[in-house]
Amino acid sequence: MGKPTLEFWYDFASTYSYLSAMRIKPLAERAGVEVLHRPFLLGPIFKAQGWASSPFNVYPTKGRYMIRDMERLAAERGLVFHSSDPFPQNSLGAARVALVALEEGWIGQFTPELFKLEFGERCDISAASTLEQAVRRAGEKSELSLDFARVFERSGADDIKRRLRAQTEAAAVAQIFGAPTFRTADGELFWGDDRLDQAVVWARKL
Repeated sequence: MGKPTLEFWYDFASTYSYLSAMRIKPLAERAGVEVLHRPFLLGPIFKAQGWASSPFNVYPTKGRYMIRDMERLAAERGLVFHSSDPFPQNSLGAARVALVALEEGWIGQFTPELFKLEFGERCDISAASTLEQAVRRAGEKSELSLDFARVFERSGADDIKRRLRAQTEAAAVAQIFGAPTFRTADGELFWGDDRLDQAVVWARKL
């Protein structure tokens, strides 16, 4: 019998995905669960629901609450949090680089590093310089020699673009409506960082 798995669906523009990205690896490892990274784009998901932007922008009161909630949670966990400007950031290029990292086996190192740059260091994740920093840090963490020029070129390939579209469409088919979302092998969905622990327990028992 194989190791239990947990799919981690996230958009790099998502604040609460940042919280999950910073704790999912040790949490899953302690439970003997393998994390399957599933970067996707929330924009098309929101558009299908009739929203032109994040619901945190559509409903300003909700947006102000989210920022304060993130500040509290980040402080409790020893994390730095700054709301991005603009919010949400353009995560298209970041998601494409993440798919290169996925196919090469270093997405587990890349994902938290890019989130830290965005929400911890106020970096623009649509900028090539930010993506380069994240790739460099991921290479150091994984002890791999990663050539950003090669990675960046690969991220613009047609098959990577198609894969990201397909992944976002798969999220819609799975009825994923926000990020982070966690999906277990039996198709059970858990939405939000506050459901991560429950998702890991569910995955473990399958």
